Amino acid sequence: MINTYMSTETNLDAVKSGLQALGDAIEQIANRETPAPTIPNRSLSGDKIHGGRISKFASIGINDTATQNMVLVSDDGLHVDVIHASDISGDINVKGTLTSESLVVKGEITAQKLHVNEITSDVRQERSDPLEFTGSKNQAPYGKGLIFTGGQYTKQFLLQSGEPDKFFSTESIDLLKDKTYMIRGTTVLSETELGSNIVNSNLRTVGTLENLEVEGNFTVDNYLFWDGDFQRLGLGIESPNGSFSVGSLDHEFIIDPTDDRKFKIGTFSTGEIQLVTDDTPRISIGASGKVTIHEKTSILGKVGIGVKNFAEDVDLTVAGPIRMQEKKFEVGDSVPTTGTYIQGDIVWNAAPRAGGQVGWVCVRDGNPGVWKTFGPISS
Repeated sequence: MINTYMSTETNLDAVKSGLQALGDAIEQIANRETPAPTIPNRSLSGDKIHGGRISKFASIGINDTATQNMVLVSDDGLHVDVIHASDISGDINVKGTLTSESLVVKGEITAQKLHVNEITSDVRQERSDPLEFTGSKNQAPYGKGLIFTGGQYTKQFLLQSGEPDKFFSTESIDLLKDKTYMIRGTTVLSETELGSNIVNSNLRTVGTLENLEVEGNFTVDNYLFWDGDFQRLGLGIESPNGSFSVGSLDHEFIIDPTDDRKFKIGTFSTGEIQLVTDDTPRISIGASGKVTIHEKTSILGKVGIGVKNFAEDVDLTVAGPIRMQEKKFEVGDSVPTTGTYIQGDIVWNAAPRAGGQVGWVCVRDGNPGVWKTFGPISS
């Protein structure tokens, strides 16, 4: 019994000693520093990672140095507050909502081509290239230009088709002072002048003209006509026949120089011409040349009829017979043998001599009538 008891006690001590050693070993293992796990390159599968945070993550294409959340990937897309990118390739579709701004750019945008349906801007726009409007299917961009909406109606500045094409504006165009409209660098219209190259015009109404110079034909009120080719001015006649002409129906009055340095005044047509005072004819010249003096006439000087050089020692020089108070007076060598004469007509002797007579007088009407001598001349 004693041996059995001693054997059992010895076994218990051994067990206690073993358990004590095991406990010390466990405590030692628990208290020792755990070495960092060694993961061979390309040996960690994505299936081994779930949740948690990876700091200072780096790969060939990614380098994470963020100190706070910057990117969120969810079922509705990629959420990011700030993007720094030197190049974005491929098509981009920006979709906004009715309550948010689709795209806000606080810096500069550089684009080779920009297609938009509508632009609303309250900021200054700077361009290094012209504003270009492009037509479709190789056609000119007709109907394109600038449109201003709002107000009573839409204001427009558009390109329109026609012969030739033209710009259409619904509003007046107001230039700054001292600015002009120009064609090929030459002013055609300023605030106060037409350009010097303006040679044709259809002006209807003008103000006071000063120093007017006209080259070529011109017409005033379809009544005054200037023929620049023949240097002639017509009133009431489009094709004047004198240097100055006044026309009325089928009559024309002219003033015109002659080749022998004289002037002619009268009618170019067969109408009569009258000299009037107080709207009353005083001298009339008929179509055949007959001159009629309607009132008393006073001639202060010598008068010659039918002669080129009349005598200076008499007041009246007549080249042929005269009639006075219905009686005819002429000069001859003898009594007439032909012609009709009436009683009282006289033929003065063209070569009177001593013992002859002064002339002959008709004593009976006839052809040539009956004649008698009168006025004997002493011998």
